[in-house]
Amino acid sequence: MYLTVRFPQNLCFLLILPLVVLVGACNTASPHFAAMPMQRVTVDGSTFEVRVRGNLAEAVRINTQYAPRLGPIRERARRAMEAASGCDADRVLGDQALLVGQLSCPGGESAK
Repeated sequence: MYLTVRFPQNLCFLLILPLVVLVGACNTASPHFAAMPMQRVTVDGSTFEVRVRGNLAEAVRINTQYAPRLGPIRERARRAMEAASGCDADRVLGDQALLVGQLSCPGGESAK
């Protein structure tokens, strides 16, 4: 005797939809930077999408790398933020995927 379980088609859709939304949001900007224009910058093999807002910059690493360490990634993100903004990135905090830096610009706002 076999028991057959049938799932309604809309239940499968409801189970798959959140997974698709989560995967699609992996390299999107945080809400604070969502409306800002993006610049793609590559530094030493790491590719970042950099957005600048006021004296803050956000770098989202979009390339795959095996077991990236935060130290080298932080330095590359800092250089990417400086290239995108034209300012010095004084403090850079975050993880291997998303980093936020505080910019120090001579005129107070980003140069680019």
